[in-house]
Order: sequence, then C-alpha cells, then structure tokens
Amino acid sequence: MSQVLHTPPPEPAPAPASPASPADEHDLAALAARHGLTVSGARPSLPEYVRQLWARRHFITAFATAKLTAQYSQAKLGQVWQVMTPLLNAAVYYFIFGVLMNTSRGVEDFVPFLVTGVFVWTFTQSSIMAGTKAISGNLGLVRALHFPRAALPVSFCLQQLQQLLFSMAALVVILLAFGVPPAPSWVLAVPALVLQFLFNAGVSLFMARVGSKIPDAAQLMPFLLRTWMYASGVMFSIDHMTGPDSGLPSWVGTVLQLNPAVVYIDLMRFALIDTFDASHLPPHVWALALGWALVAGIGGFIYFWKAEETYGRG
Repeated sequence: MSQVLHTPPPEPAPAPASPASPADEHDLAALAARHGLTVSGARPSLPEYVRQLWARRHFITAFATAKLTAQYSQAKLGQVWQVMTPLLNAAVYYFIFGVLMNTSRGVEDFVPFLVTGVFVWTFTQSSIMAGTKAISGNLGLVRALHFPRAALPVSFCLQQLQQLLFSMAALVVILLAFGVPPAPSWVLAVPALVLQFLFNAGVSLFMARVGSKIPDAAQLMPFLLRTWMYASGVMFSIDHMTGPDSGLPSWVGTVLQLNPAVVYIDLMRFALIDTFDASHLPPHVWALALGWALVAGIGGFIYFWKAEETYGRG
C-alpha cells in the first residue's frame, strides 16, 4: 500500500495595509483635540502668538538687561564703554567729516547735530545687526527651550534701546556744554524713540528670519548698513548737500528725506536742538515716522511668525 504525502496548501500572503481613510484621520484628529494634543512645534495662530510673546515680556526684559550687562564684562572700564563707544565714534566722524571734509559748514550747533545723528543711527544699526544673528547665533537656546522665537530679536532691540538711554545721558551733557538750553521740545524725544524702536524691531524680525536661512547675511549686513548710513545724513545736512547749489536733481533730496533713518534722526534733532527747527523737517514728518513704524513693525512681525516652526531645524 502506498502512502501519499499531502502537503498543506500555502497560506495566502497578507494584503497590504490600506492607507487610513479620511474618516479614520478625522477620528484621530477628534481624539487628539479631545485630549488637548497638538502637533509638536506647530505654529500658533497670530493672536495666540502675540499672547505668548506678551506672557514672556519679563523674560524679554531680563534677557536684554543680562546681555547688556555682560557686553563689556571683560573690559577694564566695564560699563563705561556703553557711553565711550558712541562718543569715540562721534569724535572720529567729527574729525573726518567736520574738520577734513568741512561738512560742518552752514550747520548750526554742528557737534550736537553730529552726536545726535551718530547716537540715533547706532541704535538702528546695532538693532538690525543683532537681529540678523538672533536665531542663527542662539541655536542652542532655540533648540533647548520652547518659547516664541520673536522674543530673541525683540530682546536684542530692547538691549540696544537701553544702550541708547545710557548714551543719551552723555548727549544731554554735550548739548548743555555747547550752549543748547533745555526746552519743552525735549519731551518729543520719547515718542520719537518709541516709533524708532517699533521700526527697528520690525526690521530686526525680518532680518532674523533671513539670517536663520542664509547665514552669510550677517557678513553682508555691515556693508549694506554702512551704505545706508552715508545716505542718512548722520554726518552732514541733507538740506545743504541736496540744495539748489548742489547740482543734484530736486527729487534726490525728496527721496533722501523719506529715508526712515533720516526721519527718526531728524525728529530727535528737532526735539533736542533748538536751532534745528521745523524748516529742516520733511512735510508730515510724524505721519512718516508712524507709517514706517507700522509698516516695518507689523510686516516684520508677520514675516517672522510665518516661519516660526522652522527655526532651529535643519
């Protein structure tokens, strides 16, 4: 009798898993929402982002103060350099432009005019430079802690504002030493600085996003800022340089007067120097200052927020 060996039939291969249906995905989303789960690192809505940033206002202030204190901690003179640095810059510019190039000709109270321009311009320049490196230069902090990343550029701008306030104390001494009397118009320096801070913060937020994606931007910015400075009337009077005797088209002076750096510098000169009267200001100067502050501040903030979830990655 022969035996027949019966082998069991092969089991069918398992069918490939089908992708989750829209209904399954909806159920998972509902389950996550029910338990308060959100996507890790997701960008919050704009109003929620503003609320989170406001909730960390104490961190922003403390971080700015700590950075300012540590800035000259290794120097022998310490915090004295907060005043000495802009004063030395003003002295160099005075020698080059006021003495060698004679741009002081026809400008009343040239030293207060020059020092005010240097101090106010330095506020904008330093804020934008610090903002450009706010994310790329603090990747350890960005990757280690969860907080609205806009806190970094804003805190660096606040640090530069604190630096400017130290310099303003020296500026007041210079004004008095050169015979510029205190006047009620000095109060106008406060709203001018507030508007300039909003403008600086907006540009810093814009450049912080650019710098986080293009590290070379930090190397390029000094050249761009230096060019901007020479077009901003820091060391000379734009009225005199673009007047009828200059040989330049009239529209050149108009364009330069619309320059936001010129607007904020001129507002500070108008507030602090009695011989710098309203005739030196462009028409509707306060509207210009407010417009630049809103356009840069709101536009820069939204531009930065749109990339919130990408900072510190890759």
